[in-house]
Amino acid sequence: MKSHIAVACSAIFVASAAFAEIAPTAVSFADDGSVAESLTGVAGNAEEGAKVASTRPLGNCVACHAVSALKADFQGNVGPELNGAADRWSEAQLRGIVVDAKHTFEGTVMPGMYKTGPYIRPGDAYTGKAPKAELSPILTAQQVEDVVAFLMTLKE
Repeated sequence: MKSHIAVACSAIFVASAAFAEIAPTAVSFADDGSVAESLTGVAGNAEEGAKVASTRPLGNCVACHAVSALKADFQGNVGPELNGAADRWSEAQLRGIVVDAKHTFEGTVMPGMYKTGPYIRPGDAYTGKAPKAELSPILTAQQVEDVVAFLMTLKE
C-alpha cells in the first residue's frame, strides 16, 4: 500500500514538474489577443484573484474598472466595467487582456500586467533617468491565472 502511495505522489510531482511556467517574453498571443495556454499549468484561485484585483500594490484593477463583486473605497471608470466579463470574453481572451491588453485593444492605456518590455520610456527625453534594464512584470504568472479565475466568476 505504501509503495502505491509513493508511486502516486511521484507521478503527481513529475506531472507538475513537467510544466514550466511561461516567461513573459514567451507568451503566445492569438490574432485576437487571446492566450489559450495557462501560464503556470495550475488552475487559478478566484479568491486570490479578487485580492489581486482590489489591492493597490498588486493588480489594483478597481483603480480603472468598476467591479460590483469587490468592496473597494474607490472604483474607477477609465476602463470598461468588469461586471459580466465572463459573459463577454472567454478565459483565453481574459488571460490575453490581463497579460497585455494592447494585443486586444490597440491604443489602450491598460498596462501589461505580465510584461517585461519593450516600453516607451519618456523619462529619457525629460530627465534621462528612465530605467535602462528590463522591468519586472506587475503580476506573477500565478497571479495572472488567479485574476483570470476571478474574472471568470463575473457573470451577468
